[in-house]
Amino acid sequence: MKKFNLLVLCLFATFLAFPKGNAGGKTDGKKEESKSEAKVETKTEGEEEKKGTFTFSGYIDSYYIGNFNKPASRSNLGAYYARAFDQKSGQFSLGLVQTKMQYSNDKSDVVVDLAFGPNADLGNYGNVLGALGSNTNTALAIKQAYFNWKASSKFTLTAGQFGTHIGYEVIDAPVNFNYSLSNLFNNGPFYHIGVKANYAFSDKVSLMLGLVNNVDNLNDNNRKKGLISQLFINPAKGWNVYLNFINSNEASPDDNGNTPDAHYRVLDLTTSYQATDKLLVGLNAAYGSQKGDYQGAGGPTTAQTWGGAAGYFNVAASDIFSIGARYEYFDNSSGVRALLNKKGEGTSVNSLTLTGNFTLADGHLLIKPEFRLDAYKKVSGTSEAKNQQFEDENGDFTKSSQSTLGLAFIYKF
Repeated sequence: MKKFNLLVLCLFATFLAFPKGNAGGKTDGKKEESKSEAKVETKTEGEEEKKGTFTFSGYIDSYYIGNFNKPASRSNLGAYYARAFDQKSGQFSLGLVQTKMQYSNDKSDVVVDLAFGPNADLGNYGNVLGALGSNTNTALAIKQAYFNWKASSKFTLTAGQFGTHIGYEVIDAPVNFNYSLSNLFNNGPFYHIGVKANYAFSDKVSLMLGLVNNVDNLNDNNRKKGLISQLFINPAKGWNVYLNFINSNEASPDDNGNTPDAHYRVLDLTTSYQATDKLLVGLNAAYGSQKGDYQGAGGPTTAQTWGGAAGYFNVAASDIFSIGARYEYFDNSSGVRALLNKKGEGTSVNSLTLTGNFTLADGHLLIKPEFRLDAYKKVSGTSEAKNQQFEDENGDFTKSSQSTLGLAFIYKF
């Protein structure tokens, strides 16, 4: 490990020797966040290039979801975490409030991205600044806080807390087409704290390498560091491919201060193709492996795997309306991730999500009607009638599938 760290540091030092200039090419990440950012002050072109610009942007989202199972608890979670954020049914619910501040010039950028509300707590656990109410489960959290140094026209160095590079979907509701998030999103990393470097070989190929602390936590639970990487390829116009990877030892040290042998690994493929002006297709596939303790929560003594794939199909019917579908299969039969049945055993699920998207108020307001069906592997046996995945109107877990119909409201600025 020491030799590897020395090699990474040498690579960083070599890259930093490049002459300075404007950053070229796209850095790591699947999609750009909301582009609706208003400049606070106006400068001449020369002053703007020298002093940079400050922008402030964000969004607020809320939703209402009806659950056809009519669960007594009004929860969409099922036995264990069947949904990421849209967890409540039968009530109007607040999702997330985001405030993003960014300063940028031709040599650097700095981003401070704060989140408020129930989804701030759910999406940034381990990094919540302070709960605003234990009964409401709302919080203020640092979603991202990092800077970019554009060392040359090809090389960018980033340090701080940043969203994960893994996966097709992101936390930001305006960026995703579907409002409800996939199981791949819910069972993958959310954010990292560390340092990463991106080198653009050309407009069509770039490589990111980085060292980070443990997964989804403000404080590292051991002295080990995780390796992250992303290879971006643009094989043809409108076609983007990202090959993502993370390898980290998440085990807590023993009584002697030694970190046991363990690993958490994810290999992730994300790709999208803009087939026509109106048609976008996408694919996300991931394969994960876990061995040993995971941040004090225990884990398998031998490596166990999980994985899945999701396909996306979005069509713009007009300037104000588009429709999209997502089909996903996720397999956690090993039980190493959070998706479990009522008996606490690993399970698998097929999910279908259909989403409409109305874009109003000059692009600021998004209204999304959405239907979702989750069909889990049924727990067999006559004695297992109340050990299924989902709750019924009597509070018993007699349902192996769940259908919901809802409406989300998102305003971005």
